[in-house]
Parts: sequence; C-alpha cells; structure tokens
Amino acid sequence: MKLGITSDHRGYKLKQEVYKELKERGYEVVDFGTNSEEIVDYPDFAFLLSKNVANKNVDFGIAMCGSGAGMTIACNKVKGIRCANVIRKEVAASARNDDNINIIAIDEKTSIKDAIEIIETFISTPFSTIERYRRRENKIQKFEDENYVR
Repeated sequence: MKLGITSDHRGYKLKQEVYKELKERGYEVVDFGTNSEEIVDYPDFAFLLSKNVANKNVDFGIAMCGSGAGMTIACNKVKGIRCANVIRKEVAASARNDDNINIIAIDEKTSIKDAIEIIETFISTPFSTIERYRRRENKIQKFEDENYVR
C-alpha cells in the first residue's frame, strides 16, 4: 500500500514521527512536504497531496496541521477527494465505512500512538457495501461532476 503524507509547519513534527513509524511498519510512504517548521501556507501542501490521491499516485492520504480543519477544507477542494478531520479511531472507521474518505486530516496535538491507531483503522476499513452509503456517495459524485469548475 502506498500512502501520501503532508503537513504544514505546525504538523511537521507529527508528520516526521508518523512517516518513520509507517515506514517501519512496511508501508511505502510518499512525503509531499513541508520539510521544516518554517511557516508555510497549508493549502499548497493539501492541494499537492490531494491531486496525488485523486490521480491514484497514492492509495490514501494523511494530512497534518494545527487543528486538522485547514487541511480538511483545502483537500476537499480537489475533485475526487473526500477528506475528514479525524480525532479518534472510531471516527476513522465510520468515515471510511460510511463515506469512503480517501484522506484523513489529523491535528498536531495527536499523540503518535493515537495517530498510528487512527491511520491503521482508516486504511484497513473498507467502504461499506450497504446500498444507502453507495447511493450517498453517488449523489456526491454526481453533484461534483455537474458543478465542479476547474
């Protein structure tokens, strides 16, 4: 499995820890920056990760910033992306199962233990086969196809 990972300056320390742990667990991890704690604009990195997820260059994306909210907003501006701000593993499981999310955003204060637990839950939970979840995803995709302007 190939995972994309990104952060802004506030999420940088957690990203570095997550990157190392995921590599040790045998995942292929592509780091889309940032590469320091120097202040940057999170949308630049969110867009880069999201384009790579949307184009299927990576299987899933993981974004980190101060609250997770900024990355979530920016990631969801890219067609084909369904990003959720995830604060615990139960949310990751539900969002993946019910909403077929393909990127998670995590806040900088999340412990490495909790972050890995959230990520493992996210990437191991399949999208549901229940019709209502598929129907809802199709409605969102149809709206996006009809209304997305490049």
